[in-house]
Amino acid sequence: APSEVLAAEAASCLNRAMAALRDIWEEIGIPEEQRLERTDVVKQHIKSLLDMMVAEEQSLKERLLKSIAMCRKELDTLCSELQLGPFETEEESTILQMEKNLRMRVEELQRQKQDRKQELKALQEQDRDLCDILCTALFSIDSGAVPSREDLDCYRRHVASLNNLKVSGGTEGVAEGLTRGPLAPDTALHPQEQRREEFVSNKRQIILLMEELDHTPDTSFERDVVCENEEEFCLSKDNIMALQNLLQQLETRRALNEAVCAELRSRIVALWERLQIPQEERETSAVH
Repeated sequence: APSEVLAAEAASCLNRAMAALRDIWEEIGIPEEQRLERTDVVKQHIKSLLDMMVAEEQSLKERLLKSIAMCRKELDTLCSELQLGPFETEEESTILQMEKNLRMRVEELQRQKQDRKQELKALQEQDRDLCDILCTALFSIDSGAVPSREDLDCYRRHVASLNNLKVSGGTEGVAEGLTRGPLAPDTALHPQEQRREEFVSNKRQIILLMEELDHTPDTSFERDVVCENEEEFCLSKDNIMALQNLLQQLETRRALNEAVCAELRSRIVALWERLQIPQEERETSAVH
């Protein structure tokens, strides 16, 4: 192995150096007793250097083992919080490889934990706003714990159902108010006028989202919404519902894109730190 060859060369260098020293001492005429003393000094210097190097490498090994123990402990906690199975390490892997694998797994699970808690916070904010409008109870979930994937999926469906209830309930509420007639004629909106206002508002948001997502209308309905004259658009109940679904799809795409961008930026920053990239180079890249 290359390391064994280098070790043999190191021993050879030491032997040559000692032979050269003995020749010099003999030429000078240094007595044997002093030669022994000088040889002992050389030995002590070499031993001290080698002892220091061994101690440094032993310290590295201990740090790696300590990091492995800490990572295992943190992994157990993260796996429990995220409701995941235990992380299995390769038994035949080296200490260095094991430490790297465990550390990378910890970083990955920490990101998962942060992403789940951020999504939970966003869903709770939406839930509170919708519950204030609809006068319903908040979704029951432990805010202090890390939600499971199933919990988040159930919460998403719950918020989506509240959004649908808000849309349908809002339209029916206006129509019901007109039937009872409590509003003044100059403040009440005809259902058709309300749909027209809703269409115009949604169309404006859809166009902005399409521009932001660089999305070209690729269905006949999308082209009708974006390209056709507002007065010619059919304001049927199905069309209004389809318009709301389109807006929700575009908002979801934007949210997903933002989440992906945030994840990529986070990984870039982590790599910058690991590679010790200078701040000037980071700022140049950050512009893009």
